[in-house]
Amino acid sequence: MLKKISLSESIPPPITWRDNFTPEEGKAFGAQLSARLERLPAARPLWLIIFALALGGWFEVYDVFLTAYIGPGMVREGIFSHGSHNFFDPNSLGAFVAAMFLGVFIGTLLIANLADRIGRKKVFIIALLIYAVASGIMAFQHHPFAVVFWRIISGIGVGAELVTIDAYVSEFIPARLRGRSYAFVQAIQYTSIPTIAFLSWQLVPQEILGLSGWRWVVLFGCIGAVLVWIIRMGLPESPRWLVEQGRYKEAEDVVRRLETRVAKSTGAALPAVAPQQLIPVEAKPAEKNEMWRPPYRRRTIMLLVFNFFQSIGYYGFASWIPTLLAAKGVTFTHSLLYSFLIAFASPLGPLVAMTFADRIERKWLVSGSALAIAVVGTIFSWQSQPVMLVTLGLLLSLASTCMTFSYRAYQAELFPTRFRAKAIGMVYSVSRISGMLSGFTIAWVLSEMGVSSVFAVISGAMAIVVFTIGVFGPRTLNRRLEEVNP
Repeated sequence: MLKKISLSESIPPPITWRDNFTPEEGKAFGAQLSARLERLPAARPLWLIIFALALGGWFEVYDVFLTAYIGPGMVREGIFSHGSHNFFDPNSLGAFVAAMFLGVFIGTLLIANLADRIGRKKVFIIALLIYAVASGIMAFQHHPFAVVFWRIISGIGVGAELVTIDAYVSEFIPARLRGRSYAFVQAIQYTSIPTIAFLSWQLVPQEILGLSGWRWVVLFGCIGAVLVWIIRMGLPESPRWLVEQGRYKEAEDVVRRLETRVAKSTGAALPAVAPQQLIPVEAKPAEKNEMWRPPYRRRTIMLLVFNFFQSIGYYGFASWIPTLLAAKGVTFTHSLLYSFLIAFASPLGPLVAMTFADRIERKWLVSGSALAIAVVGTIFSWQSQPVMLVTLGLLLSLASTCMTFSYRAYQAELFPTRFRAKAIGMVYSVSRISGMLSGFTIAWVLSEMGVSSVFAVISGAMAIVVFTIGVFGPRTLNRRLEEVNP
């Protein structure tokens, strides 16, 4: 039974609003609001917001990993082939892989920028709807051109969604919980990987009601996305973004409602805001090319290099695992089964990482995970026994998911709210270019030089990741966004 509490003990009295604050009043309000967000405990209302975001991201990750599991079925149906590595050949499976990355590139670079202008909530609601509609249309296409086109459109929704979620989580969650929050988001999102692996294992070899099994796998994702879109409509806007826009009353209303729910959930008054926690926050627009000026220029260049090479290493394994297994002599059906078993590690990695996500400096989590991918991937390439393939595949998935949630949290921390979504979109878009190119690169290397050479490419990319983040990355652990970006 909850004990009776007095909200006045922990929630500031209502503010007398005028049409406009003076700049100094706005900065003082921003400091107070930021400190109030930072003192929130890890209570149920906070986790429910994160869970609602993660549900939308579930279908985005589902779409990203679609290629790895439905690709063999599309080849069997004759829509695509493994034979051509020409970027402009729509009959190549590599073109289907590249289409998703091209769409995500457009979504991250162009559409996600709108999140800094019109708000986080509007963009991730629109993006999820784009994904659902485009994927539904793609499921009924038969010509390679049509499949590739709608794959690009769904990818635009995916790109905008992922970037906006990352900006939103970083702005809502206290610094001491940020690592766990991103790990939790990814744990929920990545349950989509064993789900799609299981559905593909069961459905891709089949034909149901006249539709090939891969089409049912696509439809499952877009139908579920529509249901989550309805849930998303009830989420609040980011209060930090509202402050940056000078919309102080809306920001106050969001935080006050959240404080009330948290206090009722915990049954205790919230901690007091200490004077030393007040860091002035000024509402001002981003300056032109601000991410290319000190201190953000070095961070931008570092993350551009990092994202280019991490994508080669990450998707080189994740998007090609059934094909890599088949190249090692595993049959079509068994490669899907083994992929399903390996996919179970995807949500387990972030769950395990929640125990240390806010204890280890973020840059070392990213670098250490990349190093593990290089080492374990090299050993994987030497194996042929099913038990070792599955075991090492599980370890690779664990390392990959740990790196992913860590760098998503990390790059969101390194830019201020006024251009956070734009900056994340910019640096993240580079990974879509390299991911797109990796589809053809891995296909060519696998065809001409074999599985061992594929993992040599992956290991080289991860070595660059380790050096880039380890040497040039700033520290962010348990530091508020206003401290990291003064």
